[in-house]
Amino acid sequence: MAAQVAIAAALLHLVPRPSRVELLSCAGGSAAVPRSVSASFDPAARAELDERWSALGIGVVTISAAQRATILVRYDPSLPPQGYRLRIDERGASIASADAAGAFYGAMTLAQMPTRMGGEWRVPCARIEDRPALEWRILSDDVSRGPLPTMRYFKERIRTIAAFKMNGYSPYMEQVFVSPTDPLPAPLDGITPAQLRELAAYARQFHVALIPEQQTFAHMHNTLRVEQYAAAAELPHGFLLAPDSALTLPYLSRIIAQELAAVGRPAFFHIGSDETATLGAGQTREYVARRGRSRVYADHIVAMNRVIAPSGARLMLWDDGIENDPGILRMIPQSSVVVNWHYGAEHSFMPYIATIARGGFEQMLAPGASNWNEIFPNVDRALRNARTFIGEGKAARVLGLFATVWHDDGETLYEATWYPVLYAAASAWHSADVTPEQFARDFPAAFFGTADGTYAADVARLGDILLRLEPPTSVDSDPSDVLFWQPPLKDDSVPQFSSADLRAVRLEAEAVQGDRYFVRPPLHANAAAVMFLAARRYDLLARKFQIAQEVRAMYADAAAHAATDSETTQRDLRWCRYWMWELRDAYEELAPLYAAAWNYESRAGHLESNLERYHLAAQRAIALSDAFYRAAQQYDRTKTLPAFAAVATP
Repeated sequence: MAAQVAIAAALLHLVPRPSRVELLSCAGGSAAVPRSVSASFDPAARAELDERWSALGIGVVTISAAQRATILVRYDPSLPPQGYRLRIDERGASIASADAAGAFYGAMTLAQMPTRMGGEWRVPCARIEDRPALEWRILSDDVSRGPLPTMRYFKERIRTIAAFKMNGYSPYMEQVFVSPTDPLPAPLDGITPAQLRELAAYARQFHVALIPEQQTFAHMHNTLRVEQYAAAAELPHGFLLAPDSALTLPYLSRIIAQELAAVGRPAFFHIGSDETATLGAGQTREYVARRGRSRVYADHIVAMNRVIAPSGARLMLWDDGIENDPGILRMIPQSSVVVNWHYGAEHSFMPYIATIARGGFEQMLAPGASNWNEIFPNVDRALRNARTFIGEGKAARVLGLFATVWHDDGETLYEATWYPVLYAAASAWHSADVTPEQFARDFPAAFFGTADGTYAADVARLGDILLRLEPPTSVDSDPSDVLFWQPPLKDDSVPQFSSADLRAVRLEAEAVQGDRYFVRPPLHANAAAVMFLAARRYDLLARKFQIAQEVRAMYADAAAHAATDSETTQRDLRWCRYWMWELRDAYEELAPLYAAAWNYESRAGHLESNLERYHLAAQRAIALSDAFYRAAQQYDRTKTLPAFAAVATP
């Protein structure tokens, strides 16, 4: 009975959870891990098994004669697209599917099945039937606002989403594509056509479609800042391409054609086209007044479709313009796929879904990882957003998931986003509701390869810290990255800290640091290191505001004793300096940790500007320390102290 309980527990830690799992009777309730395949076995599936099982200490998969292989794959046309049937018993594992993707996903479930029993790796005997709830499960990564993955990390990102049954990867591009004809907007380490071609081919091996997203309307400042394109700006060197400019369509046609050529007939091509609030505010004022704002917007979509359609790709666009005027749906091609993006923890998203559905358009749902401008994602908001949004989307039979990760402030890390990303992926695959509680139980084994529940507990702690710093009821909370860089003695009060329990924040952050200090998980160790870094940064953030309170109190005490007790006054002033030195050292200590996390995943380009913030914060603390030293010198000479405000702004 105990063995059966252990087996059942192991089965409950699969991400995504299969549709149907049935335990089978076999000797001891489990079998040896099957590790031999025929030469025709999917190379990508074998690579995924090898990567995971080698890290766990199980060993690699070997090639054997077909009749002796212990992992068998067979064709079953009765199964649905991407679906599979997996059977594990004493003889090995067999995977049945109607297509290559289904066979791959069966292998990905098998990859997560081994568990430690009696000191050895075993797999439970079971029969699993599974299929995705949503046809498309796509990850959209912002690669344009700072972090830009190295080719190695791009590939790791693709392998990882494939292992958790996502089948699309969409790099969000504003100016990062190094066009052969228009290279100047791109960073010097941007994505070349050859790199985009390599990524598309690599993704295909893992049953992942690479879906370019090239902004074509707003979010184009980094192109429009270049003088040769500036005449196409709605406002001077601005944010939005003027659709009636003679420069706009030829430029976009060149860029899109080059990206399409590199990717090679993608299923979709996303043209962005969100947040066009300034349309008609500048050089298109008369054009918009004459033609109508919605018609001008629709004309742009139609023009982009003429460029894209010959490739066979379906045009994708964001939904905010349509939500503002659903009449646009009558003006754009019916083949367009509308990507419905909403990131709040709303009670229901059905009004947005229904708007697109009534127009007769297919749509994908875009929940957000809520990582932007934060030290670690707002996991509570991200999971509530995804759970409701995807749940309603499954009921409405939408086309797919388009999960989004954004890096608005240029310093957030991809490795911090796995928890909300994979929750969205699990929700889009599994036909039933995926509760946050169940996902928390499944995540450590599925992602980190360990039964250690502290990994999920630490994600919860990091989420709780953010709720303490940014209470949902507050309307004026600064995000945690803003708070982290705020000068320590900026003003007398920070509204959101009037009720924040800084001690509780620090104790939770220190608990995470203690859990992660020495322990490296078998899988995705760098994601665990980023959790440690996030906890360290939260700890410093809260300590900084403690320091602000303590230094103010010490300086007030120094002033109160200035006329009667010089020893106490000098002690208080000396301690004010020490507290600034503490702050200086803490920022400098974090800089190499952040650099290591950045270098694991991203190209060098934006790193130095982010590291400079650590050094500037340390310099600010040094300047404050010197200001307190000068105050002490003044006291020695005159037995008077300058006002605190004068010291706090050296």
